[in-house]
Amino acid sequence: MKWKRTHNCGILTGKDVGQNVILMGWVSTRRDHGGIIFIDLRDRWGITQINIRPESRAYEEAKKLRNEWVVAFQGVVEPRPAGMVNKNLATGEIEVLASDMQVLNSAITAPFNITGENVASEDIRLKYRYLDLRRSEMQKNLILRHKVAQLVRAFFSEHDFLEIETPFLMKSTPEGARDFLVPSRTSRGKFFALPQSPQTYKQLLMISGFDRYFQIVRCFRDEDLRADRQPEFTQIDVEMSFVTEEDIFVIMEGLMACILKEILDIEIKRPIPRISFDDAMRLYGTDRPDVRYGLEIADITEIVKNSEFKVFSEAAKSGKRVAGICAPGCANYSRKQQDDLAAWARQRGAGGLAAVKVGAGLLEGSLAKFFENGQSQAIIEACAAREGDMLFFCAEERDLSRQILAELRGEMAKRLKLIDHQKMSLTWVVDFPLFEWSPDRNRYVALHHPFTSPVPDDEDKMLSDPGHVRARAYDLVLNGLEIAGGSIRISKQSLQQKMFDALGISKAEAEQKFGFLLEALQYGTPPHGGIAFGFDRLIMILAGCTSIRDVIAFPKTASATSLMDGAPSPVDVEQLVELGLRIKK
Repeated sequence: MKWKRTHNCGILTGKDVGQNVILMGWVSTRRDHGGIIFIDLRDRWGITQINIRPESRAYEEAKKLRNEWVVAFQGVVEPRPAGMVNKNLATGEIEVLASDMQVLNSAITAPFNITGENVASEDIRLKYRYLDLRRSEMQKNLILRHKVAQLVRAFFSEHDFLEIETPFLMKSTPEGARDFLVPSRTSRGKFFALPQSPQTYKQLLMISGFDRYFQIVRCFRDEDLRADRQPEFTQIDVEMSFVTEEDIFVIMEGLMACILKEILDIEIKRPIPRISFDDAMRLYGTDRPDVRYGLEIADITEIVKNSEFKVFSEAAKSGKRVAGICAPGCANYSRKQQDDLAAWARQRGAGGLAAVKVGAGLLEGSLAKFFENGQSQAIIEACAAREGDMLFFCAEERDLSRQILAELRGEMAKRLKLIDHQKMSLTWVVDFPLFEWSPDRNRYVALHHPFTSPVPDDEDKMLSDPGHVRARAYDLVLNGLEIAGGSIRISKQSLQQKMFDALGISKAEAEQKFGFLLEALQYGTPPHGGIAFGFDRLIMILAGCTSIRDVIAFPKTASATSLMDGAPSPVDVEQLVELGLRIKK
C-alpha cells in the first residue's frame, strides 16, 4: 500500500467536512449516475459513500470496480446535497469526494450476496464462512460476543475472581457425553481427552486455595448435535470456596444484571424468581420453563378417573397421566384447527389431543356429555379456565405427557402471539434430583455430574433410596433455554466415595478415573461450588438468533463437520504409524 488509512468507514460525520481522508475497505455497491460514480465502501465499522467525478484521477479506474474488490480512496469529506442525506447510515450526512484511488485487490464474484437480502442456504454460507462473516448481521453478532466477553471479565475481576487457564489435554473420564480422544505419540497406546468441562480442575483450584476462579473456556463433547449444540463450545466457568447456593445466586444475578443492562438496556428485578424442579415439571413439563407467558399444565387425572369418557378413565386407572392446557379465547377454533393440533401431537408420539370448549360454568361440545356437572366444573377450575376458552388434553405416560404438553405450550404461545420477544425472563430451577434412572445402563446415573453434593438431609438415602435424593444443584433459565447450571460440590472424600458407590462405580474404577481428585480431597478441601454458563447460547439469545452457529465464527454442521476446510479429514499413513494407530475398515 502506498497510503496509510486515516479513518474507518463508520466514523465520519458532518463535523469532518473539509478534512482530507484516506479510507480503505470493500466495494459494497457501485452505481453510475450519469457520469458520476458512487461507491459504497464498507468495513466492519460501517459504510461511507464515495463520490467519483469525471475530473478525478480515480474516475477511469473506478469504472472497473466490482463488488468485494478491496480499494483505498483519497479525498475530501463533503456534505451530501440537500435531500440526499441517508438517515439509516451513521455516515449518511456526508460523502467523500475522491481525488485518487488504489485497487488493493480484485475479487471474483461471490457465491451469494454479501449485502442486501441474503438468500444463500446455510450450507453455502458455512462453506464460504469467510465471506459470510463479512455480512453486517454476522459482524454484529461477533462484536456482541466480544463485548459480552469483556463485560464478563471486568465483572469477575471487580469481584475478586482470578482467571486461570486449565489444560485442554487431560485424562479421559467418560461419564456423560463421549470424549474426544487425542492419541499420544510419546506414550504409544495411550490417549488424552479434550475436556467436556474443567470440572475436576476447578475443584482442584479450590483445594489449591484460589477461592474465586473464572474462565471463558472451550469445551468439547462428542454428542449428537442440534441448533443450540456444537462439538466445541464455550463456557463461562466459575467456582467459589466457602459459599452456599445463596452466595452463588447473588454473584450470578449481578453478572446477568450487568450484561442485560449494558447490552440491551434492560433492568432485571433481583432476586431472580425460583421454582423447584418438581414444580417446573408439573406446571411446564420441562426443567427449563419459559415463563414469559402462562398456559401452565393442569393435571386432571383424579378428576376423570371415574368419568364416562373411557379414553381418560382407562388411562387414569392404568397409571397414565391425563393433563392439558387452557388456550384462552380459542373456543371458536374450527374442527380443522382442532384436527391439525391433534395431528401435530401425533407426530410427536401422542395418541392425539382431546379438545373441549368452556361455556358458562360448564364444558361444551361433543366431549362434555361424558362428564358430570361436578366433574366438568372441577376440570374448569383445575385449568383456571373461563368462558370462551378451549382445553386441550392428552392421556399418556408421565414422561411423554410432559414432553407433549411442554411443546404444546410453546406452539400455542406462538399461534396466539403470547410471547414478548423483547422480554428477558430469568428463572432459577432448584431442588433437582441427584440421580436419574438410565434404562440403557440399567442403573442410576448422576443427573448433573458425580461431584454434585446431595442435600444433607438426604445423604442417608443415597444407597437405599437414590430416586428420592435431592441435589444441591441449580440451573438458570432464560426465555425457556438453560443458560447456566451448577451445584455445591462434594468436598469430603468419604461422601465422594459414597456417591461413586451409589452410581455403581467400583473403587478400582473410581481410582482409575478420578484417583487424583480423591487423593486431593484428603488434603483439606474447603466447601465449594460453582456454575458454568453456556456462552454461545447466551449470545444467541442476546443477538435474537435461533442457532448458536450464527454467533460462532467457524461452527460445525449438524454432522460435526466443517464445510469450509473439510474437517475432519484423512491423515497420512505415516502420521498414524507414528502414533501406533491403524484404521480398521
